[in-house]
Amino acid sequence: MTARPLSVCVYCGSRDGADPAYAKAAEDTGTMIARNGWRLVYGAGDVGLMGRTARATQTAGGDTFGVIPQHLMDWEVGKTDLTTFIVTETMHERKKVMLMNADAVVVLPGGAGSLDEMFEALTWRQLKLHSKPIYVLNINGYWDPLLTLITHTIDQGFADANLLDFTTFLPTVHDLETALKA
Repeated sequence: MTARPLSVCVYCGSRDGADPAYAKAAEDTGTMIARNGWRLVYGAGDVGLMGRTARATQTAGGDTFGVIPQHLMDWEVGKTDLTTFIVTETMHERKKVMLMNADAVVVLPGGAGSLDEMFEALTWRQLKLHSKPIYVLNINGYWDPLLTLITHTIDQGFADANLLDFTTFLPTVHDLETALKA
């Protein structure tokens, strides 16, 4: 029996951000996912880093699994040419479908939505609702303040030290690929 390919859930911005390195990392991540024969699971947007990751995955011949709530179809310009395209009723349903269809979570630079998705996956991991690894791609130190915040919550007694065990901060797509292969 053949094992099914790894499904990698990518949370990232619906904008490109200020540093061109973020767009390159998104494209490199999509290409890397396809090169390894893995499937991209993401928010089904065709804009910003989301669109870049999906287009790079498709260009490299990879499978794409996109999930978008109906109310964001126009705003995020839903990318309907994916291998699998699902429209949900709510944001919560979107996050659940994405996480349940993935084996690992990757967080690229992004804004409030990416933070929301990452913290929900982290909280669910803390509550033992899943055991999937969560990788934070810390391009040019973008997520350094997040690491400081997580450490602060631990230092101030609002979380156990193992919260840091549930997230792995990685500086490059190459490091991410190595971690996903492990």
